Amino acid sequence: MIHISSAFINPKVPLFPKPPFDPTFSFGGTDLELNVVGLNFKVKCGETRRRFKDVASNWLACFPFSARKHVYDVFFVNGLVTEVVQVLVPCLQQSGSSDVDVNAVQSNTERLLVLSLLENKGVLQMAREFGGPFRSEENLKSTVSRVAQIVASIPDKAKLRAPTSLSSHLFFKEVTIQLLSLAEEGNLEMLDEGAFYNTDMNWTLLFVGETFSRICRRGSVDVLLSEIIPRILRHVRSLSSSTMESLGSDVLESSPGSQFWLNLIQAIKDSYAVERMSEQLLYQLATEQVGDVEAYWILWLLFHRVFKCQISVRSMFTDKFLVWKVFPVCCLRWILQFSVLECTPDPNSLAKGHNTRTFLDTVQHLVAVWSKREFVQSAPVEQQIYVTAGVGLSLEQMSKEELDETKDVMHSILQGVSCRLQSPNHIVRKMASSVALVFSKVIDPKNPLYLDDSQTEETIDWEFGLSTPKKGAALGTSSSLEEGIKDSEISTTSVLGDGLNHKASGKSKSRKLSEPKVVDPDEIIDPVILNYDSVSDEDDNDDVSVNSDVSSDSSLQPYDLSDDDADLKRKFSQLVDVVAALRKSDDADGVEKALEVSEKLVRASPDELKFVASDLVRTLVQVRCSDLAIEGVEDSAEDKRQRTLVALLVTCPVESLETLNKLLYSPNVDISQRLMILDVMTEGAQELADTKIIKAKHQTRALISTTSETQAWFLPSDIGPPGAGAWKEISETNSLLNWTNRYERELPPNRGQIRRGKTRQWSLRSTNARKSQIEWSHNKFPVYAAAFMLPAMQGFDKRRQGVDLLDRDFIVLGKLIYMLGVCMKCAAMHPEASALAGPLLDMLSSREICFHKEAYVRRSTLFAASCVLLSLHPSYVATSLVEGNTAISNGLEWVRTWALHVTESDTDRECYSMAMTCLQLHAEMALQASRALESAQSTSIAKNVVGIPSNLSKGTIIIPHSNVQY
Repeated sequence: MIHISSAFINPKVPLFPKPPFDPTFSFGGTDLELNVVGLNFKVKCGETRRRFKDVASNWLACFPFSARKHVYDVFFVNGLVTEVVQVLVPCLQQSGSSDVDVNAVQSNTERLLVLSLLENKGVLQMAREFGGPFRSEENLKSTVSRVAQIVASIPDKAKLRAPTSLSSHLFFKEVTIQLLSLAEEGNLEMLDEGAFYNTDMNWTLLFVGETFSRICRRGSVDVLLSEIIPRILRHVRSLSSSTMESLGSDVLESSPGSQFWLNLIQAIKDSYAVERMSEQLLYQLATEQVGDVEAYWILWLLFHRVFKCQISVRSMFTDKFLVWKVFPVCCLRWILQFSVLECTPDPNSLAKGHNTRTFLDTVQHLVAVWSKREFVQSAPVEQQIYVTAGVGLSLEQMSKEELDETKDVMHSILQGVSCRLQSPNHIVRKMASSVALVFSKVIDPKNPLYLDDSQTEETIDWEFGLSTPKKGAALGTSSSLEEGIKDSEISTTSVLGDGLNHKASGKSKSRKLSEPKVVDPDEIIDPVILNYDSVSDEDDNDDVSVNSDVSSDSSLQPYDLSDDDADLKRKFSQLVDVVAALRKSDDADGVEKALEVSEKLVRASPDELKFVASDLVRTLVQVRCSDLAIEGVEDSAEDKRQRTLVALLVTCPVESLETLNKLLYSPNVDISQRLMILDVMTEGAQELADTKIIKAKHQTRALISTTSETQAWFLPSDIGPPGAGAWKEISETNSLLNWTNRYERELPPNRGQIRRGKTRQWSLRSTNARKSQIEWSHNKFPVYAAAFMLPAMQGFDKRRQGVDLLDRDFIVLGKLIYMLGVCMKCAAMHPEASALAGPLLDMLSSREICFHKEAYVRRSTLFAASCVLLSLHPSYVATSLVEGNTAISNGLEWVRTWALHVTESDTDRECYSMAMTCLQLHAEMALQASRALESAQSTSIAKNVVGIPSNLSKGTIIIPHSNVQY
């Protein structure tokens, strides 16, 4: 007997003979014994780890390769893997010391772990060791848990340059493959079949469950399921193909290969691991496009027993997976089929089992959650789609008798449908119409209720045409604020137009602004002829007509007299007549003709416009175009009315705004009229900001003419278009005394001009007048910015008769905030924007707006705050800080802190992206303001001027991601 410590201390002692060796390994009590051809090493277990470090750091390099392989390595390979792992793994985190080479110890440990656990399937051997006989089972459960924890921690403890097989992905994959080999029929003889029904006594399966739990806890559940799904799917398909009839539960339970899968989830005691495995299982089955029948039997194999005996698993399927998680719709069908309907699915649709009580309770719970207004307001759209699909699929399986047995289901469905029909989001309204259609079929299958005209198919798309979005989409820069906000639409108008990505209620349509008219101050317009260009065009066409008797032999064919009443139509040439015609609600033709000519008459700017503008605005707002217009052309009449109102705002802003602001909060108008007023104000502001005017080009002329010209001074100039003839003197024959000389010359025809045999009147203006003119864009809006914004901002938080913007009419509130943001953009970089930014920020910072329960209002608020950041000039912000104006600095600081709060806590994805854009704009503005301050400081120092006053300390602007304050 040679003690290992004395043998390893003296390197001159010959430790091992030449090979071949005959090693034997045995555990006896607390000692480890190694017999090698007459040499016997006996090491106390408490000293094993210390002796291992000494050998690895001092002696292992001296061993020949054969000795290390046949003596040293085999010492660990042939031992109990459970003991070897407990000795080796702690050595991976060895701290440095003077007498031990830490790198050598760690490298040797990693090599031995790869050799014993992976190459020699040591994990599978551990499972077999726990399934063997033990002297005592008192502490075996804690030992199983500890060993599983040690095995799962190996990738975390391995150093960076460890073998790739010890990386998390590859190591857990190999461990999973070894443990899943227990499911094969060849390895089932080691397991006591009776113990499957009492997993507490089956230590092998308990070790498998503990190991899988640790793998899930370390975020490698996808690696685990990527090995489980192919095996269990192959098993289900093999049983299905070998069975002549349809696959049933008795076939699965009687199969020897099913026993491992039936008890696997029971062996996993960690509820978090069970939930993560369940989620990943559903996602991967959906990715593999597994059929409904196969998916049902996979869920049944894994979760059938625990679903019956564990309340937590039942709650996970019937509550968490149906309401609070979001899966693809195919996964939702599998969950309903397994946990609610509890029967084998039909290949083409869901099927209902005999346990109707569970089904009705689940439907009642789903509908109760779905119908709450708070759920519609706060839940993400993806979750609302998922729960709506659950409600719809459940209602498709319900009969009229079962509906009568439930409590409050009908009331909840009606409540949920009504609150969704009021939403500005088109998808949310589509959810309401889909559920209403399914519900109407339950009550009366022969009379389905269609709330959406576009829904004509019998089968409903419960995904509503949307797929689950990918997370982490890159945010655009500040310019993206104006590009991505054109998808939101409300009723018949765009709700948030340019800058917001959200939808709105009503009909989805886009409105185009009428092209801005070029204003020519010298142009004389006849209002009657202006409105009837088509009639004059027909007169011009008379010149090219020919005699029908000459051109054709069919002169006896009847003429088309359908337009003979064109001259009998009433022509509106005065705005007073237009107002009178619009007030006659019983004359639909008169209203239609008045709307047809009203915009052109208004843009002609007659003298009477200023006096009738208020009456015309009020009449246009109150006229009911949808009631008077012909069926199918209601939208055309609405467009004409809206374009006329925009024209009134542009040509006569003061009078028109006074009337619109009074009507905005009037109890005599409805929500659609308020939305139209805000649309008109938005489009009017944009057109005023982009008005085009004509100015003559400045042509420099010599003050003193030169006398070097060969032409006589009294002759006209030869300047003219190319191809013009020479001037000829025309003699006057009507008078005896000719005090003036008249000259004329031939001019070439203009391009495309056709000479006709009729008298033409020439304008006094030159034909080249347009060439000598230039168009200029002139922003006329800042002058009227206060008239647009301040009256609309007053009283938004007051509840009046028929007006409740903060609660019921939140769509109007969101549109109002959006209009104010557009006004700030139209007045950008003007002094008016600086004056109006403070009151607007005060309005936005009110708790009723910035923390509104509707995401629609919060999106509008973020858009308006971003517009404020875009409209303020950095020099003005710097001046406000220098002068101690804390209103602007406080408002901008509120924008930053509130945007950060939205990114951290808001559940709406669009609010998050818009808040990130707002933070980017704030950072850019703060940077520009800081540069302006630095420039002012350097200028004052260079000119020996008194520096910036101490008032600067009263206001601060924080640049995100830095500690700099200005």
